[in-house]
Amino acid sequence: MSVTVYTKTHCPQCDATKRQLTKLGVDFDVVDLTSNPSKIEDFLAQGFKQTPIVVTDEASWSGYRPDMIKQTAQQSATVNA
Repeated sequence: MSVTVYTKTHCPQCDATKRQLTKLGVDFDVVDLTSNPSKIEDFLAQGFKQTPIVVTDEASWSGYRPDMIKQTAQQSATVNA
């Protein structure tokens, strides 16, 4: 399962999301939005207004969402089993 976390610097919610994904054993890629301004425009056009933005094969969301992180970990464990 592919998981990408789009972050910005000095973002406590971003750090919390990455920490929780790591704790639950989910492999993920990190993209720093401050060095990808065109990606910011894309996400704003899609209605995302805060970071982190997490994109998986199954869903996408923004902000620190422990419920979605847990669901992603469960899906990841099922795919990797």
